[in-house]
Amino acid sequence: MQKIPVSVVVMTKNEERNIAKCLKALVEFDEVFVVDSNSTDATCAMATALGAKVSNFQWNGKYPKKKQWCLEQLPFTHPVVLYVDADEEMTPRLAAEIREVLPRFAAGAGGAFVPFDYVFCGKKLEHGHRVYKLALLARDRSRFLDYDDLDVAHMWEVEGHYQPQVEGETFALRQRMVHNDHDSLYHYFDKHNRYSDWEANLRTKGLMNDPREANVGARALLKRIFQAMPFKAPISFLHSYVFRLGFLDGKAGYDYAVARAMYYWQIRIKTEEIQKARLASAAAARDDAVAGAAK
Repeated sequence: MQKIPVSVVVMTKNEERNIAKCLKALVEFDEVFVVDSNSTDATCAMATALGAKVSNFQWNGKYPKKKQWCLEQLPFTHPVVLYVDADEEMTPRLAAEIREVLPRFAAGAGGAFVPFDYVFCGKKLEHGHRVYKLALLARDRSRFLDYDDLDVAHMWEVEGHYQPQVEGETFALRQRMVHNDHDSLYHYFDKHNRYSDWEANLRTKGLMNDPREANVGARALLKRIFQAMPFKAPISFLHSYVFRLGFLDGKAGYDYAVARAMYYWQIRIKTEEIQKARLASAAAARDDAVAGAAK
């Protein structure tokens, strides 16, 4: 059978533990780029050996960040692009569904949301919170927004947790990608510590949930409702563990719900810390101004 006419982008940095599994699962796709960020391990050599087109991305600390840079700079063969992280794995059913929906892009669709099965502590979660990413894009009708986050100290060259802006219809796929990171829990918590820094900074700027971001169904409204709620940590735990039946996944379901709640707890206390620092800075500036005027 002819390969799927989609260009896949896999973004990496020191992903030798994940990259072979990721690329072998993408064998049905016609074109696969691995865009690396100065890896010091065997990531690039492994990717080249597996037939990927390997490029390096050197971030200059400005926009565009990595995903948007890929849209602008890679020599794509196809008009539809699929973003896959190195710790994610394509499934045959999802690949078949992507092949089936390509005519919708030819008719003007802008993007498709991909749902994920999450592997946590070695167990694939069948219940709980479901992650959706707008990962399948019409490249000429898509853009990752500049989110005014260059001052976040612990963020990096890849865009944060937000969806791109697209022109045209968006829709959700039925089949799922598998998220299974072979790195340790240290890596998981380190990454989410960085993301909570990013989200806390954006909250203090009033920049969360930019209306230009693409959404599907009632997701935009639900996001705004959740962002307005107090006590996000316990609410997120109840959502994952109780309302989304995470308890049926046993101990892993409980641990994942707790980890998700801790993420929102981190955001809250970091937001409060940033706000206190800004108030103290503003007060010090006023005191300096008064002292200067009195001289």
